[in-house]
Amino acid sequence: MAVNSVVKRIQNIMRQDAGVNGDAQRIEQMVWMFFLKVYDTQEETWECTACMEHRIFRSIIPEELRWRNWAIDEKDGKALTGEALLQLVNEKLFPTLKNLEITIDTPRSQSIVKDVFADINQYMKSGILLRQVINVINEIEFDDAQDRHLFGDIYEGILKGLQSAGNAGEFYTPRALTDFIVEMLRPQLGETFGDFTSGTGGFLTSALKYLKPQVNTAEDIERYQHAVIGQEWKPLPYLLSITNLLLHDIEAPDIIHCDSLGTKMSDFTDKHRVDVIGMNPPYGGSTDASAKSNFPKDLQSSETADLFIVLIMYRLRVNGRAGVIVPDGFLFGTDGAKLAIKTKLLRECNLHTVVRLPGSIFSPYTSIATNILFFNKERAEGAPPGYATKESWFYRLDMPEGYKHFSKTKPMRLEHFAPLKAWWNNRKEIVLEEGNEVSRCFSVKELIDSNCNFDRCKFPQEDEEILPPAELLADYFKQRKAIDHEIDKTLAEVQRILGIEVRKD
Repeated sequence: MAVNSVVKRIQNIMRQDAGVNGDAQRIEQMVWMFFLKVYDTQEETWECTACMEHRIFRSIIPEELRWRNWAIDEKDGKALTGEALLQLVNEKLFPTLKNLEITIDTPRSQSIVKDVFADINQYMKSGILLRQVINVINEIEFDDAQDRHLFGDIYEGILKGLQSAGNAGEFYTPRALTDFIVEMLRPQLGETFGDFTSGTGGFLTSALKYLKPQVNTAEDIERYQHAVIGQEWKPLPYLLSITNLLLHDIEAPDIIHCDSLGTKMSDFTDKHRVDVIGMNPPYGGSTDASAKSNFPKDLQSSETADLFIVLIMYRLRVNGRAGVIVPDGFLFGTDGAKLAIKTKLLRECNLHTVVRLPGSIFSPYTSIATNILFFNKERAEGAPPGYATKESWFYRLDMPEGYKHFSKTKPMRLEHFAPLKAWWNNRKEIVLEEGNEVSRCFSVKELIDSNCNFDRCKFPQEDEEILPPAELLADYFKQRKAIDHEIDKTLAEVQRILGIEVRKD
């Protein structure tokens, strides 16, 4: 089964439906169906386990609304379609799943059904086209190892669709990047790995992939089930992350639908802290006054990326370790809040490594230059009084040979980190020529004396690459679409605040 054809077939069917408008709605429509299909497969596993243990399994979903009982087409002419299918989905399925009765005794493996449907919509108006979409999804059997592997590729296609739907860079981090960071953090079974802007679960699944070979006993299986936790504010990536973790054999994904910046830092206790954190916080945006008020006054930056660095410091256990992607602005910024945050980082954590990433690593979705901060919640041996950091290594990861930039067709791969991995355990300064430093170590005193300017080991200034006219135009339209999207969101918010009814025409 060709991966691209699955997503394209579904999207082409939806394009014929008058109720679905644009890629974002097509993706949302597709994902809730994938979730129910995957969840039904997971329930089959739970039923088998209950049977072997002489228990009765009861689904939280009413029997007639379980995927197997309304979505399967046995080709006998009895499958629901047309108005009958629409009536079931619109008048029974969605209202029921949005209003499932949840108590404190409801297992997380069941309560997630209500959580994921809380903010999800059903847009399709043609029951005939809806039946066609469901039939395509049913071609994939998620209890089959090969099809599960296939869904991983379909999943990547959905993520790329999110990026082209006006959500550029918000949810997706290249798998090579999350895999590398997790590999350097080396999570172990028994530790808790957290991502408080977990998006679609990229860091969490990279951590699970790293932990899987460590599972050997029944006790290990139990530890694996509770190895990762996440938080995500936006409903669509939240739904994707739940589905993603179910496919990685996590029976009760511990991902909370919430605003991670919505809690006062002083309210966090040890039970809220984790051993390892891998994150790519949103950047380029600003946060509101209510979120800023949850932070100490001197750390109240207007940039979300800054606040997430503070959050990570509060939620990392003693001796914990973190790998966090940050924009260049965090490195060279020296305004009041940024300076206070970076000073706090050097005082309370051992910032041992800063990796400068190639500028096009998120290409073509954003050109913002990014970096990885690796730090531990511990005091480095020999650190001066009042600081946990003794020295910080900076390493510039250059483009691999034969690449001018990364792209959709030439994305970054894990093997491109090979030079950095080789340097990691045998660190030395690398200077190609004066002013062209690939790697250098700076003492904490040098960093403090420079007003916490972390803009070290820069990429050499290069002439701007002139792209072919077709690519230039495509890039222009993509950027204009993203800007228009942000303008529309801002205007809608202003209208909401002023109490002005938003026109639909």
